[in-house]
Amino acid sequence: MTIGKVNDGPRILVFSTEKISDPAIDMAGMLKLHYPPTVYTISVPCSSAIKPRWVLHAFEQGFDGVFIAADGTDCPYGDSCTEKTGELTRLTQEMMKEKGMDPARLKMAAICSVCSEAFIKHVKSFVEKLMKTPN
Repeated sequence: MTIGKVNDGPRILVFSTEKISDPAIDMAGMLKLHYPPTVYTISVPCSSAIKPRWVLHAFEQGFDGVFIAADGTDCPYGDSCTEKTGELTRLTQEMMKEKGMDPARLKMAAICSVCSEAFIKHVKSFVEKLMKTPN
């Protein structure tokens, strides 16, 4: 049985960034934009510092999906953040395939500091996709 899918929808872990995507997620709450209560966030300084093992550990702990809310071109820590985050996402998806996991359970999108509605849209579409995706 998949944890969370029966009543509440899929459990999703979001890696968000302190200076860029966190403010957008916070603003979504202030604007009362709704997304499932089964979405949990962990703040990191930069999305390119996320380790593939963290993502795999989230799946081992019962999360149905992992969403990386990347800094995009606004990253204060370096110009190549988007490329590095994209590469770590690709590498992690390859590792997932090797373990027999559907790589679609990992999603990455750049979320700017004022992109609350975009964050909500990404999360809702990810939830819908996960509802149709076998683990």
